[in-house]
Amino acid sequence: PESEESSSLLRTAVSVLESSYLDSASRDGFQYSQAILVENEIFLRELEAFAQAKKAAGYSQEELEETFAFLLFDNEEKAKEVCHTGLRVNSSSISTLGDPAKGVYVSKYADCLHPRPWYHGKSGYIVICKLIKGKVKVISENDTSRYTCPSPGYDCHVAVSRNNALSETSHRQAFEQSQYYVYEVSDGGAAERPRQICPYIVI
Repeated sequence: PESEESSSLLRTAVSVLESSYLDSASRDGFQYSQAILVENEIFLRELEAFAQAKKAAGYSQEELEETFAFLLFDNEEKAKEVCHTGLRVNSSSISTLGDPAKGVYVSKYADCLHPRPWYHGKSGYIVICKLIKGKVKVISENDTSRYTCPSPGYDCHVAVSRNNALSETSHRQAFEQSQYYVYEVSDGGAAERPRQICPYIVI
């Protein structure tokens, strides 16, 4: 039955979210009501093709492991649109880890999805994405207008890790520091939609 299926999907989604909190207190702070599975065959096939290609290129099992990342939207239309079109370059207002025109940004933590903290009663739609990080380069954040370019031979940038206790950094800093910057560069150009990330569940 539909309801059983959707409640088990909701459980799956909630367990992914809860295991991806930055702040353990978040467990009590969020309520999730409905989960929709995003079955986009094209994206799933491309994720698999990406994994195969990188495996052939000698990537380790760890580099090819599927993990999760998160995006927050205020309305359902926008969340559904990204599930339909995929994560495309030029969709981010952040630029500290790389040029937003050459890659996409997604959050590492399910409770740190926005530069401003959640307030009581706020609601939104979270898109849980499957992500294969591949080769990750740790870089220093760059606040200048000369954006950091994707690093050849890598697939993802992350910020140099600092003390991520939310109390000690501003929410905005914690948000920016916990982003994955994901890109796919081939033949000198950046893919409009990196294959190593695909929308999985909307909640």
